[in-house]
Amino acid sequence: MNFVEELNWRGMIHTIKPGTEELMEKEMVTAYLGIDPTADSLHIGHLVGIMLLKHLQVCGHRPIALVGGATGMIGDPSGKSDERNLLDEATLRHNQEAIKTQLSKFLDFESESPNKALLVNNYDWMKEFSFLGFIRDVGKHITVNYMIAKDSVKKRMEGEGNGISFTEFTYQLVQGYDFLHLYRTLNCKLQLGGSDQWGNITTGTELIRRMDSGEAFALTCPLITKADGGKFGKTEKGNVWLDAKYTSSYSFYQFWMNVSDQDAEKYIKIFTLLKKEEVEALIEEHSAAPHQRILQKKLAEELTVMVHSRKDFEIAVEASGVLFGRAAGDFLNQIDEQMFLSIFDGVPQYKVEMQTLEQGIGVLDLLSVHSSVFPSKSEARRNIAGITLNQKKVESPDFIVNCDSLIKDKYIFIQKGKKHNFLILVE
Repeated sequence: MNFVEELNWRGMIHTIKPGTEELMEKEMVTAYLGIDPTADSLHIGHLVGIMLLKHLQVCGHRPIALVGGATGMIGDPSGKSDERNLLDEATLRHNQEAIKTQLSKFLDFESESPNKALLVNNYDWMKEFSFLGFIRDVGKHITVNYMIAKDSVKKRMEGEGNGISFTEFTYQLVQGYDFLHLYRTLNCKLQLGGSDQWGNITTGTELIRRMDSGEAFALTCPLITKADGGKFGKTEKGNVWLDAKYTSSYSFYQFWMNVSDQDAEKYIKIFTLLKKEEVEALIEEHSAAPHQRILQKKLAEELTVMVHSRKDFEIAVEASGVLFGRAAGDFLNQIDEQMFLSIFDGVPQYKVEMQTLEQGIGVLDLLSVHSSVFPSKSEARRNIAGITLNQKKVESPDFIVNCDSLIKDKYIFIQKGKKHNFLILVE
């Protein structure tokens, strides 16, 4: 497979240095992409870069994921208006191990293949430098004029945010040296990244040219946007993480299920490995019946299976039926509490004291006196025929609710008709 052609039809190329495609057609190319290790989980904003590495390996080339342990201690000014918090070495090492575990779901690190993936940390070579050594051996090769011409620096110097510190100003030199180091030690000739990284990447190609008289290459992908102009990967609760302890597999699945038709058509090319013919067929099928959300369903399936597992995907699908009465009532007792709470995120909730249920309470009193599902007991009685408790129909207004009715020993799920859901927390 031709790497550049593959990225082109997927809409994943923003800028490419001339000669890159020709290089990749004649040899197995080693390429790297930097990953910010500021958390112990990647989020979906990292997925574009990960998919670049994935396609690279599928096309027969060797990917290197570089965890920026050293650059993480500095902070990249690109796309930011303020300086970020710096991390200590212990935190960075912990984050690196967590990130490798996630990357292993996408990249082959273990086989004996000549293009097996590598994970490196730039702290391992940057820690040997003294300040004087770095500015003498590396800094003298790049002029200040060259550095301040970069957009990421220029914007900060012209008043965006609180200016730029010397620490952040040196970021492009450190990243540029990474490229030089990998070029020398692993014959790495290509750096990949987002379009906002072009300035940093070309500093690396320039260092290689000036210090080693070598030629290196660059390829960036567009920054992902949403059709409505909102920031991709952000929700009201913040980032959509790849680690289930921060974003449950259900919430992850729902994120992709809820993207717009326009975004789904773009994302299914970028974030899956589906072939061009299959993608085109799905788009055509979706266009014929948009209400069936064929693209969203396929996108959510592919990504949930890839990031989590086939089992997590199946549970997420079943969990999606809970609020619409399709899932079995005992399903709620089987899933973990994080998944349970994800399902009921945004559903009106009421608290009832445990001793009330220990003595037993009439369902009408539960729904009106002890909670506000209904404004009055008489209103609850009139609507009782349409009420389900833990997805079981309430057969009589005299039904007694007790501790046997609890899910996970503290929840009661109430549905009023097909569209109204409530959760009662008993504690």
